[in-house]
Amino acid sequence: MDRVVLKNSVRNFRSKGKTYSEILSIIGTDIPKSTIAEWCKGVRLPDSYWKKLDKINHYNYLNARRAAWLASKQKRERLLTKLQDNKSVILDKLRDKEVLKLILSSLYLGEGSKWKSHRGLMLGSSEPDIVNLYILLLNKCYGIKINQLKCRISYRADQNIRALEKHWSKITGVPIENFYKTKPDPRTIGKITSNKDYRGVCVVSCAGTHIQLELEAIPKIILKGL
Repeated sequence: MDRVVLKNSVRNFRSKGKTYSEILSIIGTDIPKSTIAEWCKGVRLPDSYWKKLDKINHYNYLNARRAAWLASKQKRERLLTKLQDNKSVILDKLRDKEVLKLILSSLYLGEGSKWKSHRGLMLGSSEPDIVNLYILLLNKCYGIKINQLKCRISYRADQNIRALEKHWSKITGVPIENFYKTKPDPRTIGKITSNKDYRGVCVVSCAGTHIQLELEAIPKIILKGL
């Protein structure tokens, strides 16, 4: 095709709202996109082009977002596979009580009450795995049994405290009679809980100020030692 005729065809397609990629697909040549762009300088685009461009950009954004999500998912899966492959090594280390104390002290540092504000062990979380890990580590490290633990539930005003206590008793194994009465958060009165999976915060406590002080001291020793 004559180059002048080709250029006019390109400009005509562009004036009808075709993208550069669409034009290249129609004319079927190996002309660089930069040349197409140069030829189309000054061409007035129809209003419909900008709506189409918005749709294309939105489509590309969704594709890029999905690609990023898939890449992140694959990365997580590789990490979990690696951890499973090293499971026996990890479990071997967990047979050492001192290693378990390090884990417990780190957990307590983030979630537990500190000595200056409360005497004795107390930790609260809305995550069952965190609460159960804490209970398990107390037993493994210090021999504290389930029936020595007391629990209370921090909950919202529109929630049923009895149902929450039964829920957490079943999850943790702490006897229902070891749960003591609490009042709902007054800030939530008149407000609806939007997260239907929220089961309040389970606060686990027991005597053991000396253990509390030890758990608080371990992170400080680590910080100074490293």
